[in-house]
Amino acid sequence: MRLLLFCSAVKEIAPEYNDAARSIVRAACGKGYEIVSGGTIKGTMGVVCDEASKCGARVIGILPRFMKGLEHPGLTSLEWTDTMSERKEKMREGADLVVALPGGIGTMDELFETMVLSKLGRFGGRIAVYNPGGFYDLLEELLDHFVATNMLKQEHKDLVRFCSSVEEVTALL
Repeated sequence: MRLLLFCSAVKEIAPEYNDAARSIVRAACGKGYEIVSGGTIKGTMGVVCDEASKCGARVIGILPRFMKGLEHPGLTSLEWTDTMSERKEKMREGADLVVALPGGIGTMDELFETMVLSKLGRFGGRIAVYNPGGFYDLLEELLDHFVATNMLKQEHKDLVRFCSSVEEVTALL
């Protein structure tokens, strides 16, 4: 089983986001999941790799070659790609559950591409958005707006589960 986490590469974020990432990783490791992330030492990606390593999980990092030197030393497996697009494709391979943690435009890019692929039947895993304290409320409202204006079918919006607590996320494991 494989959990893919999309998350922030920024260090200066609210500590509760990293605490939640640790909790989700611990729960996944306890159920035997491999952990896949961007695999760098930066921000929440580093936190995810640290926690998965502590738990003794298989930790898989996927990085484009231009990020050489940023790879996390605790990775069990490191795969190099030539482009960010290839990176996203490799990250999704075999993922049973994808969780978007609080993040920025990189996380949005990963999430939206995964949603599109799911809609098109090209990604078969489940997708969740961890929405602590309403972090992603505006995103959910935007998707609702897309549905209301017929730009998105409700069934495709429903491919994504918005979770307001760590417990809701870990229940999906």
